[in-house]
Amino acid sequence: MEVERIRSLFPILNQEINGKPLVYLDSAATSQKPLTVINAINDYYREYNSNVHRGVHTLGTKATDAYEKSREKVRKFINANSLEEVIFTKGTTAALNIVAQSYGREQLKHGDEIVLTFMEHHSNIIPWQQVAKVTGATLKYIPLQSDGTLTLEDVQKTITTKTKIVAITHVSNVLGTINPIKEIAEIAHKNGAIVVVDGAQSAPHMKIDVQELNCDFYAFSGHKMCAPTGIGVLYGKKHLLEKMEPVEFGGEMIDFVGLYESTWKELPWKFEAGTPIIAGAIGLGKAIDFLEEVGLDNVKAHEHDLVGYAMQQLSEIDGITIYGPANSEKRAGVLTFNINGVHPHDVATVLDMEGVAVRAGHHCAQPLMKWLEVTATARASFYLYNTKGDVDRLAEGLLKAKEFFENVF
Repeated sequence: MEVERIRSLFPILNQEINGKPLVYLDSAATSQKPLTVINAINDYYREYNSNVHRGVHTLGTKATDAYEKSREKVRKFINANSLEEVIFTKGTTAALNIVAQSYGREQLKHGDEIVLTFMEHHSNIIPWQQVAKVTGATLKYIPLQSDGTLTLEDVQKTITTKTKIVAITHVSNVLGTINPIKEIAEIAHKNGAIVVVDGAQSAPHMKIDVQELNCDFYAFSGHKMCAPTGIGVLYGKKHLLEKMEPVEFGGEMIDFVGLYESTWKELPWKFEAGTPIIAGAIGLGKAIDFLEEVGLDNVKAHEHDLVGYAMQQLSEIDGITIYGPANSEKRAGVLTFNINGVHPHDVATVLDMEGVAVRAGHHCAQPLMKWLEVTATARASFYLYNTKGDVDRLAEGLLKAKEFFENVF
């Protein structure tokens, strides 16, 4: 993969932070955007800004065409069976809430089980907690191994005939663990449950085929995959979406409105109330073009190489604890760590002074932090524009942080 050429396509990377060339290692929070995506959004606002679907004038037609072409790009990107299965949302969180509030509230009853894991992002815990309170369903958690992975034996033990929903992340945003979604879905379906996948950390980094995974719902965000903020996708199997009620109501999603009753549009528009995120969807379509030109298999291989190199470099520094699978082939491009005795916020501050951007905190995964027996961690996350030189800068910055706090205390 021509990383230096790829880097040149991201304008934001060509700058200095605190007098040092920027090393951006926070793509799990949000990725940077290539010029092609920035230009596509700019072109929309400069040349054909208009609302979609209802207008018959030239600008409206052009905007609608671009918006719906992006939906088709998403369909191909994840290999959905039809356009009706691709719903544009504000992001992963909004998509998961649609499933919880529409499907979950309607289908669950007292005594039913919702199965999660300890590695879930809050966005895939809190909606299910709220649904459980309303319906009387019970939350259960698949236990983790000491390295932050799941075993299919534990999955089989946790999922029972009472289980109606299994909600699971494809890739942990903290541990980088890649979960065996296809095998988990098979177990869930044998027990009569449906599977909801948080794909926020997988869709940007590996080839996704929802039909092969056989998941029932799959959610992801554009801003983590070179697209703008504020746009995301909910994939759902058509037969499930058809029997679900919308959770937002208003314009665009209606067919007929009377004084006392209304009817909804067909899929996917019945879930897209109000003026949609037009520029975001167009930007997402262009980001998909970009990622497919690079090749998702190439992105995945590059990140595995980087995270393996980073694990080696950081493991050579005394006093650093790395969390998650020791085998880099079992994890995506996420590396979470702590320096013994140093708060991760302090580590991130020192790294920022060196021009290295990492994330510090609980990463919206407080139950996982409790399982790890820490309050917070530092996290470096890699993407297609990162290099081994970036990893070297990270390691150098951590040595400086370690030395600084040893001398201070």
